[in-house]
Amino acid sequence: MAARTQNSVVVNAPMDLVWSMTNDVASWPHLFSEYSAAEVLETSANKVRFRLTMHPDENGKQWSWVSERVADPVTRTVNARRVETGIFQYMEIRWEYEETGDGIEMRWFQEFAMKPDAPVDEKTMAARIDRNTPIQMARIKQQVEAAAGRHQ
Repeated sequence: MAARTQNSVVVNAPMDLVWSMTNDVASWPHLFSEYSAAEVLETSANKVRFRLTMHPDENGKQWSWVSERVADPVTRTVNARRVETGIFQYMEIRWEYEETGDGIEMRWFQEFAMKPDAPVDEKTMAARIDRNTPIQMARIKQQVEAAAGRHQ
């Protein structure tokens, strides 16, 4: 059974800056607090394949996986999926960016299913994602808005 999450944040910065900073995968260890490394493996046109490594969890386990993202700068959308799925049967994420009167609304839609032998089920993972995503989005908002202030 698939699970879905949806989270959003409004970033008070120009679209081009929000787009470029959040799509610079190599900089994600600085943009996100959860990643210790981001290694770009392959790029072509608007597609990037990369390995993400998280900081060790409470048990000392360091999770790592390969994903790919296809960015569409015309529609300001990104479709991503895990190539190495790990504990997931699949994990897909859609990022949408929309100009609003208050800034750029960035929305993340995540859809996934857990493998039968995963240590958690879909409901538990969705709750984890819904706890962590707002933390990461707030960090991104702060960093992009600070960069926007430096560029004025």
